[in-house]
This record gives sequence, structure tokens and C-alpha cells, in this order.
Amino acid sequence: MAKRLSKGFTLVELLIVVAIIGIIAAIAIPNLITAIQRGKQKRTVGDMRNIGTAMEEYIVDEASCIANTGTVNTALNVPIFIPFYIKVIPTLDGWRSNLQYNQNGAFTTTFNYSLYSFGREKAADGALTFGLEYDNKSFNYDIYFSDGQFTYSPQQK
Repeated sequence: MAKRLSKGFTLVELLIVVAIIGIIAAIAIPNLITAIQRGKQKRTVGDMRNIGTAMEEYIVDEASCIANTGTVNTALNVPIFIPFYIKVIPTLDGWRSNLQYNQNGAFTTTFNYSLYSFGREKAADGALTFGLEYDNKSFNYDIYFSDGQFTYSPQQK
């Protein structure tokens, strides 16, 4: 009886391994993409919370604020906030778009400012229901931080 000298894998064995790797990839890749988007969303929420906290601290200390409208990059990157209230002001959201800043009138006893991100789609949602917490699996929704609190945001889990 002759011994088989072949030391490699058969075609069937290789096809089974490739099929198993394909099945694992089909399960893992969508979860990876969702995790990346969730990380961008959470980064944006955290950055907006940090900017809002710095603004609230400044308002408490000074009872006034800069009167400007535009992106965070031009409106908030001023010496009055840096380095006393925040070390570096984030200017981009998780999707590499400018965080938006809007302030109406002068700060007095009522705060009147908004920070917002347009989300993954980089376009305004239109009519908003303020105070709404939406499912955090949809990354296209806007995120609004206004007057010290999130007025339109993903569910915080």
C-alpha cells in the first residue's frame, strides 16, 4: 500500500475555511460600521457638552458673552474662553463638519445660545421637536445643545 505524500489542504477544506471567514465578515462588518458611527456621535455630544459647560461657566462668571453668529471656529475661538474655561475649543463634529454656534442678543439672566451639529448627513433636519431623544442608531439626525442642555439629541445610554 502506497503512502500519500501530499501535505497540503484539499480544495474542499479551503472552500470551507473561506466560507467560514465570509460568514464571520458578514456578521462583523455591519457591527463595526455602526460602532464607528456611534463613536463619532458620542464624540460630538461630548464636545458639545464641554463647550456648553465652558460657556455656562463664563456666563456665571461674567454675566455676558460674545455677540456673534456663525461656526464655532469663528465665534468661540477667542481668548475669553481659552485657557480659563476650556483648553481647546473643538470646532469639528465627529463627521468632520463645523460645529455651528448661534447666539441671539446679549446674555443677561436668560441664556440664549445654541450649539448644533447636522450629523452624518451634514444637512439640517428642518422642523425639530425640542426635547426629543431619538434612537441613537440613526446618525443622520441633528444634535442641538441650547441654554445648558441638549434640546434634540440621541438617547444617552
